[in-house]
Amino acid sequence: MRARTAADEHVLSHGMEDTRAALATWRAGNWRVLRGWFALGLGIALVLLAAVWVTSGLLPADITPWKLPGVTEPSHLSDLLPILYRNSLVLALHASACVAGFIAGSSMPLAAEQRTGFSRWVHVKAGELAILFVAAVTIFSLSTQALYLGFQGSTLAYQLHISRLELILSVLPHALIELTALFLPLAAWLIASRRGEWNQLLAATAVTVAIAIPMLICAATIEVYVWPHILRSLSDHHYTLQGQFTH
Repeated sequence: MRARTAADEHVLSHGMEDTRAALATWRAGNWRVLRGWFALGLGIALVLLAAVWVTSGLLPADITPWKLPGVTEPSHLSDLLPILYRNSLVLALHASACVAGFIAGSSMPLAAEQRTGFSRWVHVKAGELAILFVAAVTIFSLSTQALYLGFQGSTLAYQLHISRLELILSVLPHALIELTALFLPLAAWLIASRRGEWNQLLAATAVTVAIAIPMLICAATIEVYVWPHILRSLSDHHYTLQGQFTH
């Protein structure tokens, strides 16, 4: 038992040392590492938006009138809360995938070295499962968001009498900020895994989440207070605040 505790403490301390070393390296490099994360995060966001455009053309629109703050009713500060709650769940899922990458590529191999027999086998398999978890999270997140946002896009385009392309263009001011922020942890994981820098992923998780939070608040503010004006200017008809059309 004491040997196992000592091994666990060694893994934990080693992980903290790796995290401090990664942060020090990034600071010394003037945070150039952020360029790659943002570039890949933005790339994933653009791919997702393209998928939304495709799926919105395949999914049937909901003809039940929707309530959209700023279009069918006045916008309120409380309208930010559902958006931030939904995005916080997605960010937490992506951050957990990044942590799983750290566990799979750094902590578990180190822990396995400290053990023998069945315990060593368990730690090796746990690392492999963590990698599978990250892959599953990535596929699940992209597919579910493409379907959910595609359905929303189909419905909004139909009800506002605008094209799907116009709708996609209208969301760019907030969607690019929001989606890039959400995919920063996964972008860090993909880059680190390609370079074999698994030991940096715990630090990457902390940094990407800290950056993503203010970006998500900014995106939600644009979505609630700016995007409705863009939609109304694009629509063939204009909603009154009571949800009726005026010509």
